[in-house]
Formats: sequence, structure tokens, C-alpha cells
Amino acid sequence: MSRYLVAALYKFAPLNADAPLQARIKSVCEAEDVYGTLLLADEGINGTIAGPQAGIEAVLADLRTLPGFADLEHKESWADEQPFLRMKVRLKKEIVTMGVPGTDPTQIVGTYVEPEDWNDLITAEDVVTIDTRNDYEVRIGQFDGAIDPQTVNFREFPDWFRQFRQGRPNARIAMYCTGGIRCEKATAFVKSEGIDDVYHLKGGILKYLETVPEEDSLWRGECFVFDRRVAVKHGLELGSYTLCHACREPLGPEDLKSDLFIAGQQCPHCADRYSAADRARFAERERQEQLAVQRGVRHIGARPEDLADLQQVEGDER
Repeated sequence: MSRYLVAALYKFAPLNADAPLQARIKSVCEAEDVYGTLLLADEGINGTIAGPQAGIEAVLADLRTLPGFADLEHKESWADEQPFLRMKVRLKKEIVTMGVPGTDPTQIVGTYVEPEDWNDLITAEDVVTIDTRNDYEVRIGQFDGAIDPQTVNFREFPDWFRQFRQGRPNARIAMYCTGGIRCEKATAFVKSEGIDDVYHLKGGILKYLETVPEEDSLWRGECFVFDRRVAVKHGLELGSYTLCHACREPLGPEDLKSDLFIAGQQCPHCADRYSAADRARFAERERQEQLAVQRGVRHIGARPEDLADLQQVEGDER
């Protein structure tokens, strides 16, 4: 069994998200040698953490003592190496950033669909399946026949959907995302727009890949995750993608073979994006990381922004 337990979690519930709570949660995580990111907002908690199994269990137990969070659910997977570099607990306006005031999944939300029932739903002729994730996530994997909104961030989704529904006003809508949190917000928004037949995949892609046998699966490709693993496959096994250290795009085996790929400096998605000074900085960072590997230590970079690609959770803005 792998050494590090990874727990993805979220819950929409009223929360007194303030500095004392932030400090308390971070203290518990650090005491248990747990790393990752947790977002706290008045609407709830969202995050992914990783550490020893006993440490993860202790942190989850502490979170469940908060009023309204006794039934906090989480999804588990395992990693051979610690997928996070530090522990961050952040205070936010939203735990998943949509930017539409009044969108409250505790008051209105779509119909949950269990992973084992998802195939029947999305293959029905009157159902439109929508991927609520961002373009870089969709690029490496999605469900058969799903519509890609081609959004750069979740804030763009409401405007996209309002335009989309003009052409399909009577369709039944099925939505999915990585772990379920974006669909909570998305279905709440869609229902508030006056559409009743709205469904979403319970537990998201991660639960589907964990639950549905690969031979029965309608998922194609891999699933982007918000930690150093980058992507997972069926059974939540480690995927084949890495991350461009310059633009933070996921890179598959074909990307790494491209003449435009230079390790740590550029990839086919950003070859014409950065200045010479940027590339020199990227090259030095790559050199320091390789030296750290040779010494058997972890290199965490000199600047917080260098770690942003490793410290996000689903629905947080890049």
C-alpha cells in the first residue's frame, strides 16, 4: 500500500470562516503532518489534503466537529510520494468560484446520479451531457459525447450556459466535474435559471473511475487532479501526464516528444508565450529542482507563485 492517503473533500454548509478557525485547522494539519489546500468560506469547506492515514483521519475528525459538518464526506486515493509541498488554509468568498451572488446549493441543487447509473442517463436520447470543467482539464479526458464549454475558468460558465440554452431550451441536462463540487454550484445555477431536469454525477469523475469497471466505462482519457500526480486513470491509478513548469498545462507523452518541449522551460502550449527573461528564470528553477533530486531533497522553489500549480483544489481559480 502507498504511503500517503489523499482525501478530496467539500461540503456546502454555513460556516463562520474567520482567522481563528483558519489558524486552528492549519495547526491540526501541521501537527498531523498533513499537507494540501483547504478553502474556507461562509458557504462551506473545499480542499484536498494528503498525509499518513492516521493524520488524515485525525484532520477529518476535527473538521467533522464543526457545526453542520458532522456528515462531511471525502474521497480517498493513494500516492507513493507526498503530492503537496506545504499546507495552506485560505479564507475565500466562495469555496468554488462562480461569481453569481445567491447561488446556494444548500437551498436548490440538481438530482444526484450514482456512478453505476450514470451511463444509462448520458446515453438517453433526450439528455445533453455538459462538462463543467475548464479547457485544460477537458483536453486530457471526458465522457463520450459530452459538450466542452471551452471555459478558461468557472466564472465563464454562467454566460456560456445562458447562450447554450437558447438552442436547447427543453433538453434534460447532465453535468459532471472532477469531484462534484463544481456541479453543486452549476446545477444550483441552472435550476435558478428555470430549468428543472438537471442531473449531476455524485462524487464526480473520481468516484466514477473508482466505482465503474473500465470495461463498462464511458470515460475516455485521464482525469486531471489538482496535485503533483497531475492525472489519474481508472481505479484512480497514477496517470501518464506531467505538468509544464512554465504554463502549468498538463503534458502527455506526445507533448514531451515535441520539438517545442524543453523541460522546465516551455511546452507546445506556451512556446511563444514568454520572454527571454522568463525562460532564463524557468531554466534556473529547473536546474535547482534537478540538483535537489540529486541530493534526495524536495525543492519547493523560492516564490509562492512557483507553487501555485501544485497547491490548487477543484474550482479554485488558477
